[in-house]
Amino acid sequence: MHHASRTAVSRFCQGLTVFLLSAALVATAAQAGERKKAPAKKEQVSSSSAKRAVAPRKAAANNKVVRITAKTAKAPTRVAYTPTPPRLSFGQIAGLHEITDPLDLKSSVALVIDQDTQEVLLSKNDHAVLPIASLTKLMTGMIISQAHLPMDEPITITQEDVDTEKGSRSRLTVGTTLTRGEMLHLALMSSENRAAHALGRTYPGGLDVFVTQMNAKARLLGMTDTRYVEPTGLSSRNQSSARDLATLVNVAHGDPLLRELSTSPGYEVAVGHKTLQYNNTNGLVKNPSWDIGLQKTGYISEAGRCLVMQAQVAGRKLIMVFLDSAGKFSRLGDAERVRQWVESKPELPLLATPLQAVRAVEAAAK
Repeated sequence: MHHASRTAVSRFCQGLTVFLLSAALVATAAQAGERKKAPAKKEQVSSSSAKRAVAPRKAAANNKVVRITAKTAKAPTRVAYTPTPPRLSFGQIAGLHEITDPLDLKSSVALVIDQDTQEVLLSKNDHAVLPIASLTKLMTGMIISQAHLPMDEPITITQEDVDTEKGSRSRLTVGTTLTRGEMLHLALMSSENRAAHALGRTYPGGLDVFVTQMNAKARLLGMTDTRYVEPTGLSSRNQSSARDLATLVNVAHGDPLLRELSTSPGYEVAVGHKTLQYNNTNGLVKNPSWDIGLQKTGYISEAGRCLVMQAQVAGRKLIMVFLDSAGKFSRLGDAERVRQWVESKPELPLLATPLQAVRAVEAAAK
């Protein structure tokens, strides 16, 4: 009996042992399965991470595309070129170019006078008061010449002579020294602005006294429409009329020095180790068809192209004034038109003043 009980207990213990071992094996197998699944999850996680890592690159790629598009948007666009309209002269603003004349001149103001008889051969807006640009230098030269200052006296260009009105350039750099005679030659022949300013600045008493002398001389000559504020003509406040300028040309022509220097075709000056070649701004002085006794050109945008001359045409001494010409060479063209007309008209009938004719028509219409 006891033996049977022990046997039963022994069998129970063996069964329990087998059960526990089986349970342990099942648990081990389950853990192993979990371990096998774990790498798969890691791979999935890695794959997800990889996808997330790729996503920023795609975004970056998209951003790059956006940047390219932005650059493309900023690229230069072809637009039709619209030039800046030229600045109108005082004559254009006043409508002087609307006045016609028998010779179809391109200058809005013109006056041609027989120097000996003072007969007016052609007149167009001759009383209009306009800026005269470098025609100013003719009065500058007259004041210097009549002052009888030493022409061999050295004059040095300073910063004061540099143009701050129009910003024009000059080959006479600050520190350049020439004689007064050389400065006068360049001012009258090639319209050298710094030379003209230096002549006024070094005048006894200084620039203010010089400008006062210019205006005093104008009044003395009866030039009632004329005013000067500086010696170069760069200021549009230097103004005159064709009538006044004809008077100035007539008087200046009586000065041998002004005649010689203003009609010189070219001139060389030594500046340091260099030699500078200057030419006359009026191409007609080199033309064998012309016999010019005195001349001066001028230009600023407010004045247009200007020209005054004393010349012999068809055996007669003429004074010509052309102001506010619209084209670069049209003032010379106007002078040619006048010369051809004078040569073709021996009796030189007086041309009616276009401005007066327009007023007469207007009066008749009323």
